[in-house]
Amino acid sequence: MNDGLARWTFQTTPPLPTYVTAVVAGQYHVVRERHRDIDLGLYCRRSLADHLDSGELFEVTKAGFDFFEQAFGYPYPFGKYDQLFIPESNSGAMENAAAITFNDVYIFRSRVTDAARERRGDTILHEMAHMWFGDLVTMRWWNDLWLNESFASYMAVLSQSKATRWTEAWTTFADAEKTWAYRQDQLPTTHPIVADIPDVVSIHLNFDGITYAKGASVLRQLVAWVGEDRFLDGVKGYCKRHEFGNAGLGDFLAALEEVSGRDLRAWSKEWLETAGVNTLRASFEVENGAFTRFALLQEASPAWPTLRSHRVGIGLFDTKGPRLVRRTRVELDAVGERTEVPHLVGERVPDLVLLNDGDLTFAKIRLDPRSLETVVSRLGDLDDSLARTLCWTACWDMTRDGEMPAREYLQLVIGNIHRETKIGVVQSLLAQASAAVNVYGDPTNRERAAQSLAVASLEGLAGAQPGSDRQLAWARSFVANARSKEHVDTAAGLLDGSVAFTGLRVDTELRWHIIRSLAAAGAADEQLIEAELERDFTDRGSRHAASARAARPTEQAKAEAWRLIVEDVSQPLALVEQVMAGFHQFGQEELLAPYAERYFQALKPVWETRDLPDALAFGEEMFPAMVIKQGTIEMTDRRLAEDSLSPSIRRILLEGKDSMLRAMRAREVDAAAGA
Repeated sequence: MNDGLARWTFQTTPPLPTYVTAVVAGQYHVVRERHRDIDLGLYCRRSLADHLDSGELFEVTKAGFDFFEQAFGYPYPFGKYDQLFIPESNSGAMENAAAITFNDVYIFRSRVTDAARERRGDTILHEMAHMWFGDLVTMRWWNDLWLNESFASYMAVLSQSKATRWTEAWTTFADAEKTWAYRQDQLPTTHPIVADIPDVVSIHLNFDGITYAKGASVLRQLVAWVGEDRFLDGVKGYCKRHEFGNAGLGDFLAALEEVSGRDLRAWSKEWLETAGVNTLRASFEVENGAFTRFALLQEASPAWPTLRSHRVGIGLFDTKGPRLVRRTRVELDAVGERTEVPHLVGERVPDLVLLNDGDLTFAKIRLDPRSLETVVSRLGDLDDSLARTLCWTACWDMTRDGEMPAREYLQLVIGNIHRETKIGVVQSLLAQASAAVNVYGDPTNRERAAQSLAVASLEGLAGAQPGSDRQLAWARSFVANARSKEHVDTAAGLLDGSVAFTGLRVDTELRWHIIRSLAAAGAADEQLIEAELERDFTDRGSRHAASARAARPTEQAKAEAWRLIVEDVSQPLALVEQVMAGFHQFGQEELLAPYAERYFQALKPVWETRDLPDALAFGEEMFPAMVIKQGTIEMTDRRLAEDSLSPSIRRILLEGKDSMLRAMRAREVDAAAGA
């Protein structure tokens, strides 16, 4: 060592893809352990050292290595394994070989529910799976990006369910990942899982719900078809055959065909090379309370008319005391428009017929009238968490598709959520209920619907076990929906301590959540925001403060937010994204309306002058999604008619328009139900 300089020498690495190399430098806090012969490291900023829960992070990491080395039949290939939590990362995490980087929002400064910890565990295991699928064996070109991301997503959930305390990880997957995939696959910009990637710029828009969540769902369907043991045997052969080299879809399918004896080419064409989601319905005839005929019907979107082969379960659920319990379940291959199910002929008609029981396939399901009535009146009585989630998702799909009025979905949630046991599902339902109020519900009914949700949330908060995850989830929901003077005063009381609930700690992140909600309601001035920033004088605190300022319902607040977003190029993207999030608030449509036209005017100069992540963030986040009216559609169409529009911006506008048209249709349905 001379004059403060040092030389570091590393072992020669085997061939690696260029995109998974990284150099990370800084004054990091470091914690190290060993797991067998693997040197493990955790890194974070020194200001976050007190919040680094290394015990849980190492526990998940070690469980992952034990599972993956056996599943892949291949020892971890890169020696040491560092996980670095870095500031302002523009992605959740990145699978650099032996130096995985995570956005440091995964270091929790305040109390979070176990759903957040489960999500972090999923991310850790997803990136670890990439050490084999992506780093050891790398796709030849980006059209096989799905083979990296879908596989890592699938293996992360599989390992969570089998090797960690989150044994119901497939329920979480059905609730979060698959609903994301269903949304994405119904957009006009959907694409096959094996996508056509003409250039590197196009990659950025394909880190989407198709590449990750639909691909993982389809892999689960494949595993159900060939068997898990044979699937993993094929993966073992694939890793060994292509170690430190490139491979593609054909290589992957060939490895699975060898061990399964199945011809996967037809499966690939159906599932990987076509887009769109199918819908499954039950069709049956009844006599003397029993099925005399039962069939499963399959539909496809006119835009994507492929009918697929599905490995699917059908469950029959009956009332048994206070619970809804599965009586029987059959599993079969459903092919084409209609598949007869002779095994159910003679079965007594149950209270609930659940298609895709076990969630093996990727398809929307519809409930027959009797089953829907059962779900609406007593979904909370269903004793299986995955089955409940499938029912919740079916009703949410119906709401988005305009088959269930938003006000009825809201009442479904309010009436049944108190008996939901999965905290992640509880949080999803509260978010969807809010969307039912603000996005898909009749605007003339919004105030009353929002009041219903706020009242239910406050009752949930008051009745929850002190210090529980449910208490925190209800508190955040109440604060987010507090709009009446009484509720705003209660939220403000939580902030200043004049209102308290036993066990509820109003810590840093909850305080900022309250302040932004108060700001959106016009009940937080600059003095209150500045005082909170002094309490939390950190980069995260500054982002929260900027978001709260942008949320205020004044012309001045919106103008300043627009200046920061569009004109001030000196601000980091992490802060600008928070300003964008604060800018858009339901109930502020009149203030936001003038910015719809300004958005379309700014699109081209922002795209031409900003770095790609900044330009994409502006295009996606600042689309006037809350100004839901025909005028916004017309402005979008005018811009889409321009020949010079980049493919990336065209895709963003098409998706924004489609989502708005969907909301307008659902609002009409909800208004008709109210009439």
